[in-house]
Amino acid sequence: MQTTIKTAISFSGKGLHSGRPATVTIRPAGAHHGIWFSRSDLDVGDRLIPARWDAVNRSPLCTKLENASGLQVSTVEHLMAAIAGCGIHNALIEIDGPEVPILDGSAAPFVRGIMQRGVRALSAPVMAFEVLKTITVTEGDASATIAPSETMKIDFEIEFVDAAIGNQKKSLVMNNGSFARELCDSRTFCRQADVDAMQANGLALGGNSGENAVVFDGDKVLSPGGLRHADEPVRHKMLDALGDLAMAGAPVIGHYTGVRAGHTLTNTLLRALFATPGAVRLVECDAEMVERLPGYGLVWDEIPAVA
Repeated sequence: MQTTIKTAISFSGKGLHSGRPATVTIRPAGAHHGIWFSRSDLDVGDRLIPARWDAVNRSPLCTKLENASGLQVSTVEHLMAAIAGCGIHNALIEIDGPEVPILDGSAAPFVRGIMQRGVRALSAPVMAFEVLKTITVTEGDASATIAPSETMKIDFEIEFVDAAIGNQKKSLVMNNGSFARELCDSRTFCRQADVDAMQANGLALGGNSGENAVVFDGDKVLSPGGLRHADEPVRHKMLDALGDLAMAGAPVIGHYTGVRAGHTLTNTLLRALFATPGAVRLVECDAEMVERLPGYGLVWDEIPAVA
């Protein structure tokens, strides 16, 4: 069955890039509604923005959505990852500003909030996109691939010159609560030089001494408390990938592989997937297929307690 959140829940904080405070509220929605954002700070015009791949205004720093009227909401990827990772198919997300709060830099606060409220089943079957052909897109030395698979699987590899990051690889099958257990508490990360450059250009204004991002400088981790996982950077990249793949408009049954990939490249991959004849089809999931989707088997006690 399709699902929604049982009761509304709100989160407040500053946007990472804009530094502007905002409150985001996840509200229940009916079957076949999908995931939509609504700019509650505006009184006129089209306030609704679909959380869909063809509404992404591609940006290297975050995932930004834009409707036909030009209205935007940015940095949606962590919230979208939490929604997908908790198996939520329908929700109206109200926000009173242009950027989703960064909170602690991970998806864990959203996951814990959703699970505290609970998930409600709806009287409609789950629809999913089944990948039928392998699609690969590249940009320089970065690549993103989606291939047929019986379940959703994410492989990721990153490589940075900073010794504290270096080369990291990880692979996960995204069912049985693995997103919440393995990925949701992994924070966004950056290099100190990048923070300085972004702030000089009026970005990363919501950052606070490494409390909502892991900051690296060569072989050092500058953030208070250090890392939550030895390979926290690659885990966060996988978190981002799940959030960006959630823009498909329904769960994706396929094997995603990212090599140095970012938000823009994953969106390019979705655009290529839906533009390629016979590469994907929308299917009605039976009970066995539902058990292989992200969010199925999520147990409260397995959610990291950091949020």
